[in-house]
Amino acid sequence: MEVDMMKKVPVREQAPEVRAKNFEEVCEGYNKEEAMAEATRCLNCKNPQCVQGCPVSIDIPGFVQALKEGNIEDAYQVISLSSALPAVCGRVCPQEKQCEGKCIRGIKGESLSIGKMERFVADWARENNIKPKAAETKKGKKVAVIGSGPSGLTCAGDLAKLGYDVTIYEALHKAGGVLVYGIPEFRLPKEKVVEKEIENIKGLGVDIETDVIVGKSITIDELLNEQGFDAVYIGSGAGLPKFMGIPGENLNGVFSANEYLTRSNLMKAYQEGSKTPIMKSKKVAVVGGGNVAMDAARTALRLGAEVHVVYRRGESELPARAEEVHHAKEEGIQFDLLRNPIEILGDDKGWVNGIKCIKMELGEPDASGRRKPVEVPGSEFVIDVDTVIMALGTSPNPLISSTTKGLDVNPRKCIVADEVGKTSRDAVYAGGDAVTGAATVILAMGAGKTAAKAIDEFLSK
Repeated sequence: MEVDMMKKVPVREQAPEVRAKNFEEVCEGYNKEEAMAEATRCLNCKNPQCVQGCPVSIDIPGFVQALKEGNIEDAYQVISLSSALPAVCGRVCPQEKQCEGKCIRGIKGESLSIGKMERFVADWARENNIKPKAAETKKGKKVAVIGSGPSGLTCAGDLAKLGYDVTIYEALHKAGGVLVYGIPEFRLPKEKVVEKEIENIKGLGVDIETDVIVGKSITIDELLNEQGFDAVYIGSGAGLPKFMGIPGENLNGVFSANEYLTRSNLMKAYQEGSKTPIMKSKKVAVVGGGNVAMDAARTALRLGAEVHVVYRRGESELPARAEEVHHAKEEGIQFDLLRNPIEILGDDKGWVNGIKCIKMELGEPDASGRRKPVEVPGSEFVIDVDTVIMALGTSPNPLISSTTKGLDVNPRKCIVADEVGKTSRDAVYAGGDAVTGAATVILAMGAGKTAAKAIDEFLSK
């Protein structure tokens, strides 16, 4: 096919008016011809900045070159050396801020579509039953991993490839962490993608035990002292939702995005006959501007609601991926920017019937480097809604830290760990959202990868 070297090969998507009414995947991805054509745009840089932009250091030029030559299996094996979840990363990574953001091709044209090529290679491997390579010899040592989200899965997969016997302990009834409860089906299909990626990790020899709440069912001390594990990695994420502390947050019809998305994604509440109810809202306000806010807003839209995203800064400050904001706007979601809720209003039966907001303007930059939103006096107004979803971030659940002797936490209840994941407790490592607070899938994976290397060095002494 003919390729414009300055522009990305376009990717097919469901039309906005169609996808807004279903939960099927929005982006249809590249076919082989399109992926190989996009690979021809690579400049084969001598000093590839794209690799430096990747938190798990995938050999991007290596897999792109194999793809360009039509060696898809080779391309997959190159990726799988560094990434345990390529089909996931190809879909949900913020590539525009990472690998693609560093791409030299992007200086004079559009950057290489690295994420879409990674997705194609991973999907092709799945469809052709190509698996990552397992360890040839065993180390004879055991590592316990707490949490089966992206950080835990990555750490477990890397340790298994190194020859360790790894057991993951997952609190929920299904493995995957935020990949199954947090990210909607229309962005990340569960059965087709997530479950298959987890099967690949199991194929490396990793055992996954669900319905085990570490800190309650079993403690880290018991894992180390009674169960015979030589090390523990804590990748339990950050599942404790934050609220604003404004009047009306206890009204019926107020959800954390965590609860709302878990009901829909994990419990399939959007399906007819689901045993897990979810409100059939008419008008929804989603408070926040990150990826989780976009996920909640787009889910509410598909459940039949008119949706407003209420965010206290402007569009250029939205922390969500540009692609997610673009898709949300295409689907008809309204953005009420430079607006901040000050009260949730309710009727005499205790149900939400509005959200009172105040207009904001941007002042001087704050500690984050973004301009600080400042209230405009006397600018209060009300949006009539029957549901409010708070998407303001999450913090780690303190259960593990409170039941583990000698494990330090900071004032935000995050586990304290050094740059390789080592905690204050000997033989205990941690990473991902449990350490940093809520962040991205790929950063959590990077932490799991780093910790796996450190655990290997620790156990090899």
